Amino acid sequence: MSDVHAIILAGGAGTRLWPLSRRLRPKQLLRLFEGSSLLQLALNRLDGLFPSENIRVVTTADLAPAISSEIPSLTPNHIIAEPALRDTANAIGLAANLIARSSPDAVMCVFTADHLITPRERFQEVVRQGIAALDANPDALITFGVQPTSPHTGFGYVELGDQLADNLRAVAAFREKPDAETAKRYVDSGNFLWNSGMFAWRIETILNELKTHLPANQSALESIAADWTPESRPEQFRARYEALHRVSIDYGVMEKAARVLVVPMNCDWIDVGSWESIAALYAADAAGNISIGATALNEKAGNNTIVSETEHLIAAIGVDDLIIVHSDDATLVCSKAEAQRVRDIVERCQWEFGDRYV
Repeated sequence: MSDVHAIILAGGAGTRLWPLSRRLRPKQLLRLFEGSSLLQLALNRLDGLFPSENIRVVTTADLAPAISSEIPSLTPNHIIAEPALRDTANAIGLAANLIARSSPDAVMCVFTADHLITPRERFQEVVRQGIAALDANPDALITFGVQPTSPHTGFGYVELGDQLADNLRAVAAFREKPDAETAKRYVDSGNFLWNSGMFAWRIETILNELKTHLPANQSALESIAADWTPESRPEQFRARYEALHRVSIDYGVMEKAARVLVVPMNCDWIDVGSWESIAALYAADAAGNISIGATALNEKAGNNTIVSETEHLIAAIGVDDLIIVHSDDATLVCSKAEAQRVRDIVERCQWEFGDRYV
């Protein structure tokens, strides 16, 4: 099928990567990956899969200027600025309704801006398989599932159903983020994939599913899209958008849809959601210390992760198992055992200092 469109969801905040990740400069814009940002890498992965004029990025109104600067190859009217945060069902629904205005018979694929996926060739092959599967299954919603490498408790899972074709399975069920024991059982069974948050479907199909399962939202999104022009400003639609029921695409549509299929994605897929996950991409020294961007000195110190986007010198003496992250106006010092509580500090900063440090 030649009429294929892609959207990249790029509205997340990434609070666990504070203090480098901020409200107006979230993790998808941090250039910590060989000089590139996650958003740039996500766009590069689509090169050759979709015509450049058929690629759009969905983000928030506040982030739109930074997104535009980060990927100047996209014209401003291909950056869809949501007037308010209303989760993925509405972000995807808005994009689908906008695409439908000019390409109602198109195929639409949904990708994320906060993952590292390699190798690119394998990723593109799997996406093509998903698009091709829609020829024989035009009424299906297709999700891409990642082969799990560990019993991870931070991801949702897709339970596999019948084999329908080469590298195409029915979805038996979607499973929420499990506890450690359940996650181990899922992985040991060999019958579960990680839910990647990436999808493919015909525009007509996803709009029908939205109409069935989220009728009030779809009615409002269709109306907003009808009024949307290149000259429109997000604030013109803020009141109507804020009135939408806030819901994820998984809960609002995928878990309720009549026919959902999954294409297994045998790629290296890393959810860049914490400093630990980023540190895993870098080589450690003999004492287990990892330096990302920073000029670091470690004296009788081991297993530390030290991060900076400048050449600011960070010296660690006699400390172990720490995460130290330096930015222009804030510094994080955190034991690795408490790394998941970075989000709590961001909330406290918001409460005590307003938007100054978030």
